[in-house]
Amino acid sequence: MKVEPRTVVSLTYELHVTDTDGSEPELVERVEADQPLVFLYGIGNMLEKFEKNLEGLTQGDTFDFSLQPTEGYGEVDEEAVVRLPIHIFEVDGKVDTEMVKEGNTLPMMDQDGNQMQGRVLEVADDSVLMDFNHPLAGLNMHFTGKVINIREATLEELSHRHVHGPGGHHH
Repeated sequence: MKVEPRTVVSLTYELHVTDTDGSEPELVERVEADQPLVFLYGIGNMLEKFEKNLEGLTQGDTFDFSLQPTEGYGEVDEEAVVRLPIHIFEVDGKVDTEMVKEGNTLPMMDQDGNQMQGRVLEVADDSVLMDFNHPLAGLNMHFTGKVINIREATLEELSHRHVHGPGGHHH
């Protein structure tokens, strides 16, 4: 069986990233066989170019490809870096300094109730500088890995648009 639409794909991989200035590759994720990435191919849950590079592979095949920022999570959007008043981080009149500290990623919500993740860049006396860009925005991504299983998706998986069972969603 080949990686194609309407299949559930399981794979292992390593993801290395580099800045666009050609810095040394940094390993940011390793997915191993005991907990593989399992996904429904071809429905838009994964990056389009990521899937395109896997198309046609069979179980046991290896892969090695790179994605530019425009093929992944885009360039860094300077408008997604915002300074917020520190009072919005208060709980019971206090800011939790263990949570609201440089480098931490915090769950946030916009004025429309949409959930998002923001990384704390700086904490000042009266404000917090947050970055709402995807953590991999502006980075070149290099994937190496192996296809460890391919199976036909069930009708239920196709209608729900995600994988059920091992490695997938449980209802």
